[in-house]
Amino acid sequence: MGQYRLQRLNDQLRDEISQLILRGDVKDPRVNTFLSVNRVEVTSDLGYAKVYVSTFLPDGQLHKGVNGLNAAAGFIQREIAKKLRIRQFPKLIFVVDSGMKDGFMMVQKLNELERESAMNEQQTSEKNEE
Repeated sequence: MGQYRLQRLNDQLRDEISQLILRGDVKDPRVNTFLSVNRVEVTSDLGYAKVYVSTFLPDGQLHKGVNGLNAAAGFIQREIAKKLRIRQFPKLIFVVDSGMKDGFMMVQKLNELERESAMNEQQTSEKNEE
């Protein structure tokens, strides 16, 4: 499959899985509507698709949600296969992706350092004025 078509399939799978989660079609109680699908990587032979899932919820709930999605993978595959017309539908494997949460925490730390730096500069300028 061409690289462009593979990327389109990745995007389409990401959108369809996100919609299933958001609408609450996945009935597993571990699957929360706050889970978000960051990206999907389909192998070139269409055998497997890794689905990277993240959330701002605590890590324990993220792992429970990913386990719930893996348990409901057959249902999700069947629902999406009804909409997509491809010869072989990939087996979905859901994986925890903590990159979004890590990036958010990094931005918070940088903002905190910036505030501390500004406060230190202000204190230094006040001491110099005295």
